[in-house]
This record gives sequence, structure tokens and C-alpha cells, in this order.
Amino acid sequence: MIDVIDNKYFYLHNGAVAYLFGLLPNHQLEHLYYGEDLGELSKNDLEYMSLHPNKASGTVKYSKKIKNFTLADRMQEFPTYGTSDFREGAVSIENEGAYLYPDFKYDHFEITTGKKRNLDFPTSYGNDSENLIVSLIDTDHQLELQLSYSIFENWSAIVRKATIINHGKQEVKLTNLQSTVLDLPNDSYDFLQLSGAWTKERHITTRPLTQGITKIESLRGASSHQENPFIALVDKNVTNDSGNIYASNLIYSGNFISQVEVDEWGQSRLMTGINPATFKWKLAPNQDFSTPEAVLFYSKQGFNGLMKQTHNFVKKHIIDQKWQQRDRLIVINNWEATYFDFNEEKLLKLAAQANQLGIECFVLDDGWFGKRDSDNSSLGNWTVDKRKFPQGLDHFSAQVHKMGMKFGLWFEPEMVSADTELYNMHPDWVVRHPYKRYSVGRRQYVLDFANPAVVDNIYQQMAKIIEDAQVDYIKWDMNRNITEAYSPYLYSINHPQGEIFHRYIQGVYKLYAKLLTSFPDLLIEGCASGGGRFDLGILYYSPQIWPSDDSDAVERLDIMSGTLLAYPLSTFSNHVSAVPNDQVKRITSLKFRQNVACFGPLGYELDLNKLSTEEKNQIKNWIRWYKENRKLLVNGTFDQLLKFDPSQNTYAWSVSNSNKQIVGFYRKLARPNETLDQYLPLKHLNDHQKYQINFDQMVSGRVLQKFGLREPYQFNASNPDTAQISGDFQSYLYQIKTIDRKI
Repeated sequence: MIDVIDNKYFYLHNGAVAYLFGLLPNHQLEHLYYGEDLGELSKNDLEYMSLHPNKASGTVKYSKKIKNFTLADRMQEFPTYGTSDFREGAVSIENEGAYLYPDFKYDHFEITTGKKRNLDFPTSYGNDSENLIVSLIDTDHQLELQLSYSIFENWSAIVRKATIINHGKQEVKLTNLQSTVLDLPNDSYDFLQLSGAWTKERHITTRPLTQGITKIESLRGASSHQENPFIALVDKNVTNDSGNIYASNLIYSGNFISQVEVDEWGQSRLMTGINPATFKWKLAPNQDFSTPEAVLFYSKQGFNGLMKQTHNFVKKHIIDQKWQQRDRLIVINNWEATYFDFNEEKLLKLAAQANQLGIECFVLDDGWFGKRDSDNSSLGNWTVDKRKFPQGLDHFSAQVHKMGMKFGLWFEPEMVSADTELYNMHPDWVVRHPYKRYSVGRRQYVLDFANPAVVDNIYQQMAKIIEDAQVDYIKWDMNRNITEAYSPYLYSINHPQGEIFHRYIQGVYKLYAKLLTSFPDLLIEGCASGGGRFDLGILYYSPQIWPSDDSDAVERLDIMSGTLLAYPLSTFSNHVSAVPNDQVKRITSLKFRQNVACFGPLGYELDLNKLSTEEKNQIKNWIRWYKENRKLLVNGTFDQLLKFDPSQNTYAWSVSNSNKQIVGFYRKLARPNETLDQYLPLKHLNDHQKYQINFDQMVSGRVLQKFGLREPYQFNASNPDTAQISGDFQSYLYQIKTIDRKI
């Protein structure tokens, strides 16, 4: 609920969390608290919480009209740089080249309920939300700042965004407008980020906060392989199940910044939003600009508590609810089986094998269009290659559908190759500055999605293929970041080039919206050279994303461990690929690969025709088991059972529902005489209920939670007869199920 007390204090709380701010003496907004719910607050409580010892008595005062008042050390809701506060601000505005110092003062508020899902731009949604809009006015420049807050039932999430409205008669330019600010009174946290590179995305990295700015960012036009918009501030002594964590994420897929600034008094200021380094927005009279939404999370129950919050929020308030009700398809993707070397006959043999094993969807990857025999041709020419499909793609799709399978298709809609009619007819539709030298990537160019005509052209091409071939599933790829960002379209309408990155990602969202409006049951899998755009903005439209081009199961352990801090299992596309693995040349057992890939939506990406009969039977039996447990493995409650460490060798995680739990245990490398008989305490069990482990042992929930689940016996020189796992790349699954008897 949202309480407004004395028209001075704004209190958002729901039993799980509380967020409190109020008016400063200068009628700007002061942040007071974010954390556990405080229950009912009295006026005395509020006055006590707003008492502020003056740390900055010798610094610049805000105004001579307010005695001994400065913003230098105040926690604020939306600060402006330079108005006695010298920390980085959340808003910067220019007028005719002069830097403005807007003075936004409280004017009024509005409370609404519910947020509808709208495909125009990704936002949180839900009927259970309460929303607070606080309006502040800068009278000197006739600007209005609207700060929007949303709180949902049961979750710790606070969703925020900012809107600037120009009520004046002069054009202004926004050069910075952040989505949210969270000021905290101390700096006793480690800064956690999800960083990496292509084929090693979203690895957990931590570093201590110190005076100054700690930040991550993207300047690539996408949220990127290298960084992810999610960050967290974690207690120094945090564990899986205890310790305070404050986290933020951005519902956005373009250039971003997420940072924490620590001042000289040890206060911490978290900010996240559009990266101001590449942003300038023309705001004409009577126009407005809104930021993407940012989400704040709080947990006092360590990493597992955080994941409960992030996972449920994404599933209930970001992803389209229909994908929570439907089983995610088990797919076969032909990429690593054939690459560009295929025709209809070859693919139908692969599809027939997949169908016999119980696979539900055939996804045709790159190479089906134009004259695409390598990655340097035909992008933007979305017409079927008759050499490979002489009877058309609709004929091939019909054969797949006759088998009882769904049909999926690969697109890279944001790109164009130089050998296409589209490029030759519309050279001004390419992102490229007007000078002689420009960068080249993958022999392809980025289309100017800031231009609505470009988006509409690609939509028309895709819609025809989707309709003619009755496509059920799309893999949307994006393989080139933006360089020399320049939009001929923006030049033609006299808008600053600083708008290109944001307008580009708006164009991406617009294409998603057009496709999903025309084909509402189409499942679109996000992909950007693997995990280069794994973010809440894409998940708003794509219920699952290809996490990485590295399909090696060993590497996926670290990729999944990091990604799962912010995104639920249902968002993963996990494929079992061939060995030696194509990316790292590692050889792992089929059992190990399947034991990793089963946590989340399952797929296969290998030539089934090359497998032995024994391997095919193993896959067939595995798929049968997966289908029995799919709802649990995709949408169950996830927990880490071992604390993640960058150098760790052993992993254990679980998914659970009200009557069943599956635990996965993994060890990368075998080590001689490694400690045996370790135990993994489980969660979400009933102390007074009996549970059956792997259809064998019966143990009480009390013992499994307090004593723990025994790790599998591993091979060493003295126990070859009793070992349950042996060698490198070990895996073992436990199934824990309730039985009727109570203790």
C-alpha cells in the first residue's frame, strides 16, 4: 500500500518491504529508508527518521534563505549536480549550449492501481500494483519532473522511472536522465556485477566499494556480453541464506550505466539508466521524455532470498503470463549439426530422428534465405533460397508439422549485407557516419532502426515468411554492435545524433510489437551472438534467451550461476550439443550435458543421425523423464546449495515445488582423496513429512533440512565398488518426493 502522511512523507510498503521518502526544507525529495517493512509509522517515527546531523557544515549552502542547509550530504530521491551537491546527478539539461541547474520542487502527487501490459515499450505490469506519481516543478525553466514508483504484492521490488515535461516556450536538450537513484547511509558493501565476454557471459565479479565511483556500462548499442545492467550491493559476510543485499536492474536493452558513488562521509549513491555518454535528446515545447523503468530489490536472506525476489518478479511482472502457463517446447536446432551445408532432404532426416526421440520443435537456423552459404551474404533479403528448398519453405514447414512438431526459423532482422537489393536501393538506411572511413563487422551493416520506414520494411518481409511457412517459433539473432553511430534519418528531421541509440532500441521494440500483435502465439527466442542482450527489455517480448554461444556444459555452470542471480530458469534456452564441443573442444558425457541442460527449457543442437543407438535411447528416455518434470525444472523455486566462488570446482542447486525437489550436483575435475560425506542442507521441506530419495531411501524433512542431503560418493583409489560418480565432469541428480506418511 501507499500512504501519504501530512502531504510530506511518502510510504510504500506491503509486508515484505518498505520504501520511505519525504520533503526536505527546500521542498525537494529526501530518501529516508528502503528495507524490511516497518509496519505502521507514527508522526514521531517519521520526524525521528528525518532528523539529519549536519556533516557538511563547512561546505556550500543550498540557499541563503534556508539557514545551514546543504544538499552535499543529503540522501535524495533525484539529485541535481552542482546545487550544493557535487556528486553525480540524475538529471542534466542544456538550453542553447548553457548548462541548466533545474530546481525541482514538490507540487502534487497521484496514486493509481494496476499496470496494463503494453507492447510499445517494455515495462513492468500487473493488476496488483499500486503506483505513485510525484510531480515536481522548476518554475524558472518551466519544466516538470514526474517520478513514478510502483510496488507489487508480496515482493520487495520497487519500480521507478522519471519523466521530464517541457512546459516552456523554448526547446531544451536532455543530456542525462537516470531511471532511479538509491542513496544508502553507508558503504559497507561489495559491488557485485555480471561481467565477461562473448562465450563467457555474466560471470559473478565482486569488488569492495571505496570512495569514488564504481560503475559498469555499455556503449555498444546493446546491453552486451561484457556487462549486464544488473548490479547488487551485498553485505561483506553474505551467504546463500543470510545477509542484506540491495540490487537494481534495468528494463532496457540499449546503452546503460549502473554505478555506485561513495562520498567523503561513506554514503553510497546507486544510479542506473540510459548511458549519458551517448545520449542527447531534443525536447521541444509541450513534449516529454520518459526513461526506461528500473527495478530495485532488497533481501535480508542472502543470495537465495535475492533470487526468490528477482525470479518471481520477472516471471509475474515482465514475461508475458501466457508463457508461464504453457510448456516450453523441447527443440532441435540444426546449426551445429549442419551449419550452412543443408537442403530440405538433409533437414527432414534430422527432423524425423528428432521426432522419434520426442523432440517437439524443429528450429531452422541461419542459411535458409537469399544466397546465404556463409555469414557474409544476404542479410536483409528475407526470401527463401530455392536451391535448398526447391518447393519452398512452406513445403518444408508442412512436412515438419505433419510429424506433429512445431516449426521455428532464424532471423537476424537488424542487419543487412552489401550484396542485397535492400542495401543498394536504400544506402541511407544503414547506421554509418558520412565520412570515408568506417568500421566493418562480420561483413554486415546495422540497419537504422531509428527510422520507422526501415522497421516497417523488415516487418513486411518477416510477416510474409511467418505467415506463408506457418512459423511457430523464431530465433532472433543480432551479431554486430553499433560503431560510428550516425542516423541519416535523424539528420533529415533535424534531431541530434545523440538520440540514435535510444531510438534504435525503440525500433527494435517496435518490430517485436508488430510481430507479436500480428502473431500473438509466436514464441520469439532472443539471441545476440549468444548472450549479448540478456536483459529485462528483451524478456518482455522473448520469454527465453540463448544465454551464450558457448554450449559447453562445463562453461554453462558458471554462466548459469551468474545469470540466475537476476533471471529465472524459465528464461534459459539450454541445448545439449555435440562433443568435442565446438567452442572449447572439451569432451563430456551425454549424461553430464543433459544433467546441466535440464534446468530450464531443454533443447538439442547436434546431428542425431551420427549418434549410436545407445545414445539415441538415452536421449529418448531422458526426454520422457524431462517431460514428466518439465513444469518443476522450468518454473520451480531455485536455490543455490553451495556458495558460488570464482575458483569453485563443485556446484549444487535445486528446484522445488510443494511436493517434489530435484537437486543437481556437478564437479568439474576429479581430485585425489577429496573429502567425502559432505552434506547439502535442503530448503522448502516439511519437518514432519517423509521424503523418498531417488525412489529408494526414506528420510524426514527435518533431517534433510537440518542434517542435509549426502553428496554422491565419488571414486577414489579405495572405493571403486561404491562410487556413484567418477572421473572429470561428474554429475548426479537427486529426486526428492513426498510420500503419504507423516512422521
